[in-house]
Amino acid sequence: MLKNKTILLGVTGSIAAYKAASLASLLVKNHATVHVIMTEHAVNIINPITFETLTGKKCLIDTFDRNFQYNVEHVALSKKADLFIVAPATANTIAKLAHGIADDMLSTTFLACTCPKLLSPAMNTQMLENPVTQKNLEICASFGMKIVESATGHLACGDEGKGKMPEPDVLLEHIIHEIACEKDLRGKKILVTAGPTQEALDPVRFITNHSTGKMGFALARMASLRGADVTLVSGVVHEKTPLFVKRIDIKSAKDMFQAVKEHGEHCDIIIKAAAVADYRPANYVDEKMKKSDGELSIPLERTDDILKYLGEHKGNRFLCGFSMETQNMVENSRKKLEKKNIDMIVANNLKVAGAGFGTDTNIVTLITRDGEKELPIMPKEQVASYILDEILNRL
Repeated sequence: MLKNKTILLGVTGSIAAYKAASLASLLVKNHATVHVIMTEHAVNIINPITFETLTGKKCLIDTFDRNFQYNVEHVALSKKADLFIVAPATANTIAKLAHGIADDMLSTTFLACTCPKLLSPAMNTQMLENPVTQKNLEICASFGMKIVESATGHLACGDEGKGKMPEPDVLLEHIIHEIACEKDLRGKKILVTAGPTQEALDPVRFITNHSTGKMGFALARMASLRGADVTLVSGVVHEKTPLFVKRIDIKSAKDMFQAVKEHGEHCDIIIKAAAVADYRPANYVDEKMKKSDGELSIPLERTDDILKYLGEHKGNRFLCGFSMETQNMVENSRKKLEKKNIDMIVANNLKVAGAGFGTDTNIVTLITRDGEKELPIMPKEQVASYILDEILNRL
């Protein structure tokens, strides 16, 4: 997602500097061009050769190093950069950046950059919580720098507390969120439902389906990357909540119905990607429901039809549903579109390899009142991008 992006990675003299090597590696694996700038103190913790091997670029330390092609290096790099992240950022470096002190290669280049900037503070808890450090972080934030909150845990000094540099994969997500996508959904409020619902038969057993939530979570992540304010209503799944997405966990179809009603009221777009169980037991199973042969006779009732309700209370919202069929996919999906008064149906055939539950890919057809668009097999996040493009084009 970072192809053709240039990232400047500033590494300072925190013991967490060793983690910066993993971050540099992840950035390269995501096709970014990475330039590492180290402070002299950082060199005492990790060798510059490590970064040069990982990035294929000279690691810069000395402002007056003459061993490179003639140009003003800190200015040249600042013009190339799509993002500058300082990870780890010590209290000393944060103080410099807050007050415009440019006395080494890192701070000089940072001051020259006009691109988005991220700081990942890493230090002892007492240093981090010191009012001076907190004030410096506030100053940095006031200048538009984004502060990645420190993690809590066992620190190198032996203390337990806040001050750890987040893991490299977390920092990567912050970088991707900042620059990977155009923010064409900024200002839009989107609600996405994902995963299965569970309808209790008794305190032990329940009715559910095979949904894993992958498609809904992909939609929530891509909408967030494009700047939307995203609420994700999810059944019981094992997917990781996307960065900057508000997640509401539910179990039953009734829970999901209530959550959609409450949190979808002021949304611009609602995407129902959840696979809601169609039926629930009218009562808990008890001994009276057992036949003489031991089988259960369970009275069922239909669960709340979330899409139908949304269509009846549509207002100015864009409504998108999902349809999973085993035959007559387009015809059946178009009937749902019309019957439930929604704007778009994303349809797929559960019998087609690479589509449906539990896969990392999907094969879908986008159906609207004025046409159909069949998409080839592709990763679910790419499918999500096409769905969001289609919605955006119709707003």
